Amino acid sequence: MFKILARANELEALGRDILHFEIGEPDFSTPKFIVESAKTALDNGDTRYVNSMGIPDLRNAICDRTQKDYGFRPDMEQVAVFTGANPIISFVIQAVMNPGDEVIVQDPGFPTYYSAMGFIGVKPVKVPLSEKNKFRMDPDDIRSRITDKTRLILMNSPQNPTGAVMTKDEVEEVANIAREHDVYLLTDEIYGKMTYDEEHHSPTLSDHCKERVIMLNGWSKAYSMTGWRLGYAIGPPVVIEKMGLISQTLVSCVPPFIQRAGIAALTGDQSVITTMMGEFRKRRDLIVGGLNSLPGVTCIKPEGAFYAFPNISGTGLTCVEFSDLMLEEAGVAACPGMYFGDCGKGFVRFSYASSLLQIEQAIEKMGEVLRKRV
Repeated sequence: MFKILARANELEALGRDILHFEIGEPDFSTPKFIVESAKTALDNGDTRYVNSMGIPDLRNAICDRTQKDYGFRPDMEQVAVFTGANPIISFVIQAVMNPGDEVIVQDPGFPTYYSAMGFIGVKPVKVPLSEKNKFRMDPDDIRSRITDKTRLILMNSPQNPTGAVMTKDEVEEVANIAREHDVYLLTDEIYGKMTYDEEHHSPTLSDHCKERVIMLNGWSKAYSMTGWRLGYAIGPPVVIEKMGLISQTLVSCVPPFIQRAGIAALTGDQSVITTMMGEFRKRRDLIVGGLNSLPGVTCIKPEGAFYAFPNISGTGLTCVEFSDLMLEEAGVAACPGMYFGDCGKGFVRFSYASSLLQIEQAIEKMGEVLRKRV
């Protein structure tokens, strides 16, 4: 995605107008009350080393928010705070797996999953996501891929890059599979607060993260805090302790004034999320309708996050060719689906963290380019 962004920036430097749909980052500002809390912490000199697992006030706030959102309250030793949610993926794999072990993962999926596995030398066993199933992870596909080397199942709902939201029955069955086969389950819920018509369901309810379920979460998406680099995990104490040691070795601790902003987000007015999702709903409906109007393009409606994942195979172009064409000729930057895995071939991801006007302009420009090819 950042290579596409770099090329888009090059074109902008040459005077081209580029419409950006390639990066998964909300375009809303961080709510003011969150920013003010960090300013206050800085003014109060809250700038020194702190507990590598997170300051107690923030960990307590996470426990309180989990009680409100999920219906259970984790113990303090089940919670750790990290410099963003991204590193948690790698920390979990390092904490529970050895080289040669297998992890079951979605395809297409977030690229960091695959790179983290490659760094550590574990084998990804991919579960293909089907457009026919609205890109939801099928528990039967997971069950058929379990071997004596399986150590971890990794699920993501709402999902990047497809926006798919798994049903309650599907989520519960994945948790059952993990329990039956005595494997860990990492549930990436960074988009958990970002659903439209479907309710978010979590496997954390199966064991309250005390035995095998590990939840990854954070502030970047729902609170529009991508640059703050703040995330957290809830899991079995023995796993959380090991993850904390890895983080301590690499970064010492999360800056305390950043953690104060995290507390403000979790304890403050949650209507900021509702307002943002209302805008995302309008954008989703507009971009999905627009993509379906393009020659050779079809797009199902995502139920979560802020990504559209249209099928562009009807254009006769590969996903890379389509993305290159749209960037160079239409001035629209989007991401080829194959960057998210082999099953993403024939699809392109559009992050609709853009204004309604920009979406309208992008659809118009892409339509002009495609109609010239007919």
